[in-house]
Amino acid sequence: MDQSVSEFKSKSGVKRIFSAVGYSIDGLKAAWEHEHAFRQEILVVVIGTAVALGLPVSAFQKLFLIAVLVLVLIVELINSAIEAIVDRVSLERHPLSKRAKDLGSAAVLLSALIAAASWGVVLFNRFY
Repeated sequence: MDQSVSEFKSKSGVKRIFSAVGYSIDGLKAAWEHEHAFRQEILVVVIGTAVALGLPVSAFQKLFLIAVLVLVLIVELINSAIEAIVDRVSLERHPLSKRAKDLGSAAVLLSALIAAASWGVVLFNRFY
């Protein structure tokens, strides 16, 4: 076996695609089960999607409003992965562990601010 390739690396082809979809579903289930923030953000995405679809704006604007909400979910998933890795390595308090978790949290905050600003701009331009 080639030493530069992990034995855990998936195979190529259609089997890899099906495996990747399965792993992704497992990740979404884990986030739902273990991450309170993810569940809260899902609620915001569901409500926001319903609101966006009902707004008298263009299809592109509807897509954009929904996409920025999904962006927050994506960043939250990455943040949760960072937190899980840090905790897997060690539960000991360490400045680098705190920094990694804080950086992930900051990324979620920035994505939420982008989403809020995007909604603000679209709604302001539509109604004022």
